[in-house]
Amino acid sequence: MASSAVRAAGGSADVRDLRRLRPSWLLVLVGILGVTMFASVTIGSRDVPLSDVVAALGGSTDGFNEAAVAKRIPRTLLAVLAGAALGLSGAVMQGVTRNPLADPGILGVNTGASLAVVMAIATVGLSSATGYIWVAIAGASVTAVFVYVVGSLGRGGATPLKLALAGAATSAALTSLISAIVLPRGDISGSVRSWLIGGVGGATVQSITQVLPFLVGGLALSLVSARSLNSLALGDELAAGLGERVAVARGTAAFGAVLLCGAVTAVTGPIGFVGLVVPHACRLLFGVDHRWLLPISAVLGAVLLTSTDVLGRIVARPEEIDVGIITALVGAPFFIYIVRRQKVREL
Repeated sequence: MASSAVRAAGGSADVRDLRRLRPSWLLVLVGILGVTMFASVTIGSRDVPLSDVVAALGGSTDGFNEAAVAKRIPRTLLAVLAGAALGLSGAVMQGVTRNPLADPGILGVNTGASLAVVMAIATVGLSSATGYIWVAIAGASVTAVFVYVVGSLGRGGATPLKLALAGAATSAALTSLISAIVLPRGDISGSVRSWLIGGVGGATVQSITQVLPFLVGGLALSLVSARSLNSLALGDELAAGLGERVAVARGTAAFGAVLLCGAVTAVTGPIGFVGLVVPHACRLLFGVDHRWLLPISAVLGAVLLTSTDVLGRIVARPEEIDVGIITALVGAPFFIYIVRRQKVREL
C-alpha cells in the first residue's frame, strides 16, 4: 500500500517514463563512476599514461608515475566510499525528517563529529584512526538528537525551516568552540585546521580498512530502512496504521545515517553539501521511492565527490584544492535555490 501511494506521487508523463528506466540509469551511473575513478587515478599534478597505470596496478612502484598511481588508488577509493556514504546519509536524513533541506552539514551533524574529535585530540591526545571514528560517531549522534529536539520545539513541530535554522545555529556555535579549542594549541592547530577543511588527499589503505566496517554497517541499516522511509513519507499516523513501528523505523534509519556521516567525517574531515545536492537531484529525476532513491543517491554521491576531487587537482595546478572547498562552492548556491524553491515561511 505504501508503495502504491509512493507511485501515485507521480509527476509528469515524461518524469514517470524516466522513473521506469531507473535500473538502466543506475547502470549508467555505475559506468560513469568507473570512468570518474579512472580519471581520478590518471589525473593529478601531472597526468599518468595508461601504461603506467597498468604497471602500478600490477604492483610496480619503480617509476615516478607508478608511485603516484599507487598513492592515488586509495585516494580514489576513499572518495568513492565517502561520496556514497554522504549521498546516502543525506537521502536518509531527508526521509527521516521529511525535510528537503536536511543534510549532515546543514543540520550540524558533521560539525558535531568534528568537535568531538578535536576535543579528544586536545584533551586525551587521541591519535588512532579507529578512536577518531568512534568519537566522531558519538559526537554526530549527540548533535543530531540535539538539533532535532530544538527544531521540534514550538508550534508545528520539526518544520523544514526550523530544523535548518536549528542546525545552522548549532553548527555556528560548535564551530566557535572548535576555534576556541584549536587556536591556543599550536601543537595541534596545523594538522587540525587542514583536517577541518575536508579532503581525501591523506587516504591510505589502512584508514580505508579501519573505516570500512562502519560504512558497511551504516549502509546496511540505511538500505533496509527504505520501505520504512516510504511509509514515514505518508505521515506518522498513516505509517502506524500500515503496521509500521514509527519510532523504531525512524531511529534505525537515523542511526544508519549518523553512522555513515560520522565515520566519513573522522577520516576525511567535514565535507558539506554532498548529502543535500545528491538526494535532491535524484528525487527530482527518479522519484521519491526510497528503494531506488537510496542506492542511486549512493552512486551519484560517489560520482560527485570523486569528480570534484579531480576538479580540485586541475584548477590550481600544480597545487590542489581540497574537495571540501569545491563541494562548498557547488553546494551553497544549490542550497539557496532549494530554499527559494520550497518557499518555506513557517517558523
